[in-house]
Amino acid sequence: MFDRLEDIIRRYEDITMMLGDPSVVSDQEKFRSLMKEQKSLEALVECYKEYKDTKQTIEDSLQLLDEESDPEMKEMLREELSDAKDKIPELEEKLKILLLPKDPNDEKNVIVEIRAGVGGDEAALFAADMFRLYTRYAERRAWKIETMSVEDIGIGGIKTVSFMIKGDGAYSRLKFESGVHRVQRIPTTESGGRIHTSAITVAIMPEVEDVEVEIDMNDCKFDVFRASGNGGQCVNTTDSAVRLTHLPTGIVISCQDEKSQQQNKAKALKVLRAKLYEMEQERKHNDEAQLRKSQVGSGDRSEKIRTYNFHQGRVTDHRIGLTLYKIDQIMDGDLDEIIDSLIAADQAEKLASVEE
Repeated sequence: MFDRLEDIIRRYEDITMMLGDPSVVSDQEKFRSLMKEQKSLEALVECYKEYKDTKQTIEDSLQLLDEESDPEMKEMLREELSDAKDKIPELEEKLKILLLPKDPNDEKNVIVEIRAGVGGDEAALFAADMFRLYTRYAERRAWKIETMSVEDIGIGGIKTVSFMIKGDGAYSRLKFESGVHRVQRIPTTESGGRIHTSAITVAIMPEVEDVEVEIDMNDCKFDVFRASGNGGQCVNTTDSAVRLTHLPTGIVISCQDEKSQQQNKAKALKVLRAKLYEMEQERKHNDEAQLRKSQVGSGDRSEKIRTYNFHQGRVTDHRIGLTLYKIDQIMDGDLDEIIDSLIAADQAEKLASVEE
């Protein structure tokens, strides 16, 4: 492990030197690539430097203890030595986690797709609530939201919505949200006061660049239609909305959020690219059974991952057995405790897999 860490330190120092080279600065593509690599190594380099500093503190404290005669100074050195020794196991564990293979998609923006499932109007109302939850979470992290398409049911519910979240590490934070989210509550449409169980599906897909997934335009069929909505320029007046059908897979995507056909077409292709990438990743995951075992949840949309019980005020994540009694805060976008727990569980699984 430490030989590898020394190699990473050397690489980090080489990158820092290259970034000061005028010939590299003038080559914007190379400069951006090196900046990205430097950023990806930063946390590991800082942690390793702290580890080495702590080890040096232990050595220095031991040496000074042998030389020191003053009782008060000796006591101070013993405390410093004890603190440093306690810190070493924590830093070693952190280094092991930072050395785990990184998901290449972690720093990407995400495309989120929410669909109402079983439960009729109540499922659509919950889909709208979840759209708000992720919007509020994005706001808390200063991420940007870009709506791509919405199909509502007219009573405040959403049948399906697709949107992009743009921000540093968006995929790394949200990737465990894929799956079935179940809600148990008394719907506003229920007159008898009975608790209903409904469900929605959430898909989290990394934004994919053109070079990562090549689309044959001969496989795409585009239809145009008039956008529908709450008004605004071009709504119901021009054929600006676009429906894209990918013939080989049967995937259908509608986009009507933008004012022009061209903009909606570009958005539809972006969603298609993400869906095709997701399908390929799922195929690879199915082929690699061991990889499945080292992940918290499969990301399969058919997997029930979480239950929101409004009557009891609790949210339970079934993959890690976490239950929190703060449903109001969570529905307002306070997701960090759940997400941090999922990331920690995933890292623990991967560490255990590496050490076996």
